[in-house]
Amino acid sequence: MRGRIALRAAAAASWASQKAGRGKGSMIGGLIALKIDPTIMDQLGRGRRTVLVTGTNGKSTTTRMTTAALSTLGQVATQADGANMDAGIVAALSTHQGVPLAAIEVDELHLPHVSDSLNPSAVVLLNLSRDQLDRVGEINMIERKLRAGLARHPDTVVIANCDDVLVTSIAYDHPNVVWVAAGSGWAVDATSCPRSGEPIVWEGAHWRSTGTDFQRPQPDWQLDGNELVGPDGERHLLELALPGRANRGNAAQAVAAAVALGAEAAKAVVAAGTVREIAGRYRTVQVGEHAARLLLAKNPAGWQEALSMIEPTAAGLVIAVNGQVPDGEDLSWLWDVRFEHFEGVQVVASGERATDLAVRLTYAGVEHTTVPDPLRAIASCPPGQVEVLANYTAFRDLNRDLENHG
Repeated sequence: MRGRIALRAAAAASWASQKAGRGKGSMIGGLIALKIDPTIMDQLGRGRRTVLVTGTNGKSTTTRMTTAALSTLGQVATQADGANMDAGIVAALSTHQGVPLAAIEVDELHLPHVSDSLNPSAVVLLNLSRDQLDRVGEINMIERKLRAGLARHPDTVVIANCDDVLVTSIAYDHPNVVWVAAGSGWAVDATSCPRSGEPIVWEGAHWRSTGTDFQRPQPDWQLDGNELVGPDGERHLLELALPGRANRGNAAQAVAAAVALGAEAAKAVVAAGTVREIAGRYRTVQVGEHAARLLLAKNPAGWQEALSMIEPTAAGLVIAVNGQVPDGEDLSWLWDVRFEHFEGVQVVASGERATDLAVRLTYAGVEHTTVPDPLRAIASCPPGQVEVLANYTAFRDLNRDLENHG
């Protein structure tokens, strides 16, 4: 009875928020539902086969790909806006009551208790690296918490990236793991073994901990050029609408998760390849004489991956950085990102923290101009394609300004 009251109150609050022009109202609805009945997530999870997707980078993209792949089996409940904490998850599940499948993005700090509530059929572990130290804390602490959380769910299938040392450590002792060689372009946060403290030694694609038996597992799924190779050796052509090697790894884990729930691999691969845009990311917007492609990055590993997607023939590159609470107010991570390879591209430092970024670019030897307003920064570039790379609130605000501008 309390659960039904909670959901009715949540629906009313969401409706009122929409009518007042305060947004979609999903978050306020989820918050109210949890306040009235703290067990509402448990209730909403019953009778569903759920895949939880977590990691430092790629959660939203992989969740969209997993949703597409699972859709080959039936209707799938998921977040439309990437709200990956308790209120957003409750809102997504309450909007899709009665839907038997779910693909849910989960903030890594929330994964243990969300798993306890939803008892997932599968958990996708993408990667683990430094994020906002003021909120998330030290990365080895997160690894230990996720390892302990998964240990409470031995029947859950864990889809783990065996190329990521920290993710492998989380899943290493779990009795039900599907290993995916999804790649790891950032190994800076796992130079030592999270279990023993001994150095990690890399030998080509293989890695191992010195002095212990902890090492890269043999993958069940792996990428071979443009093909995804499954556990049975069957090969599937992987054609994605999204750029970058990281997205190929995301797609591989999404397919593996869908197959673990009973999807046909061939159909899952095709479905994952149809994902084109995630909450404005990767889309191209015409701004006057400029075709601006929008990319989002939120931490050193994500920035390094996004920078590798920059088209070297672009007329300009706008890098927009804010330092608000959702971004993390400490921007010292800028010094961990390699900016030293933008010869021939006109670079513009932008955002609320454009000056901090300009200092980093200066030390990197990157010629640049500084234009704090991202729209004006785009306009300052030569006509043609402009790559725009922004962190969280800079990306959000630029999308809002583009809508108003248009």
